[in-house]
Amino acid sequence: MSYRDLRNFTEMMRGLGYPRLISVENFRQPNFELVAEILLWLIQRYEPDAHIPKDIDTEQDRVIFIKSSAQFIATKIHIKLNTKRLYMADGYSVKELLKVASVLHSAMKAIDHSSAGDSQSSHSLTTFDIASKINELKAVKQLASEVTQRGATLYHLLSQEPELRDARMSALAHPLDINTIEKGLRSSIMKVEQNTKSTLQKLDNVAADEANLEAKIEKRKSELDRSKKRLSTLQSVRPAFMDEFERLEEELKLQYASYLIKFRNMTYLEHQMEDHNRQEQARMNENELSLRRIQTRLREEEKKVILNDSFLDNDGLDGLGLGGSGEDSDDLNNENLEKRPQNPERPHAGVRRSMYIDGSDDESLSSDDIDVADDDDDDDVISDDELMLRGEVPESGVPSQDEDDDDDF
Repeated sequence: MSYRDLRNFTEMMRGLGYPRLISVENFRQPNFELVAEILLWLIQRYEPDAHIPKDIDTEQDRVIFIKSSAQFIATKIHIKLNTKRLYMADGYSVKELLKVASVLHSAMKAIDHSSAGDSQSSHSLTTFDIASKINELKAVKQLASEVTQRGATLYHLLSQEPELRDARMSALAHPLDINTIEKGLRSSIMKVEQNTKSTLQKLDNVAADEANLEAKIEKRKSELDRSKKRLSTLQSVRPAFMDEFERLEEELKLQYASYLIKFRNMTYLEHQMEDHNRQEQARMNENELSLRRIQTRLREEEKKVILNDSFLDNDGLDGLGLGGSGEDSDDLNNENLEKRPQNPERPHAGVRRSMYIDGSDDESLSSDDIDVADDDDDDDVISDDELMLRGEVPESGVPSQDEDDDDDF
């Protein structure tokens, strides 16, 4: 029995909510009624439906109560109690009661901690910061490595246990030799004395080292004072090049300001020039597209004019009696072509005129003929046939050459 056990037991019972105040002095003398009451309250606290005989009037009833209580605790709580100490009902019984009380008290603390932890975790879910757990993570890693090392060491030591057990048993089986023990003690005393001497020498050396360090510190302090004084003198003295340095620094500031202004203006002008070039390029593209549209439209109109002139030419020839079919018309056409002067630069003019005179449809004209006609329009000399095809022949009649041809006919 110890005072600590009594104090812990009383504090645990107060924490568990035992209705009666328990003092340390209650267990100075045997008090079976109090022990039985506490034991029954603990059992009911663990399981309210437990059936334990409550009669403790006679000696036999007390024995039955202690046995039934110890059996219930052993089967339900898995704690083995000493029935003799419980029956003594003094300070030694407190150790047995403390086993059951400690289990209930630890369970109650675990429930309190879990509820508090749940509330704190729900409260701190929004304020959780992983950075605050880095130190704990490092500590956990260190502990894990230490556990692994200790486990390996323990495994190595346990593997040596059979040999060490034999050596230990053989050493214990030998009788004790006083001379051997005396020699061992003397050697141990000598080692301790040597250790003390070395420790004293180290202490003396520490005193000497301390004096040397103090001297070095004083020397360093004096050097520091001299360096500070020299620094103050150097700071008070103005260098010879300082005036020029300040002047050049002011000029540099002005030059840098002007450089910034020019660079900003140059950048703005480059941007404006790029915009102007972009607009000019867009305008040129638009002009080129418009010119292409005009050229296409003029070509289409010229084709239409050529087709209309061809229709007019066919109608005019029919009116003159030249559009008939037969050998006479063919001979007439051939004679007209032979008499008519040809332009050497226009090899296709006669062919194209013969095609129109023969009375071919305008649908039979190919794209090559139309292109040739477009190219012929650019020449300076325009033949009579072309004037007639374009419908530019005056209403009074045909040219003189054609009249001669008709007379010949």
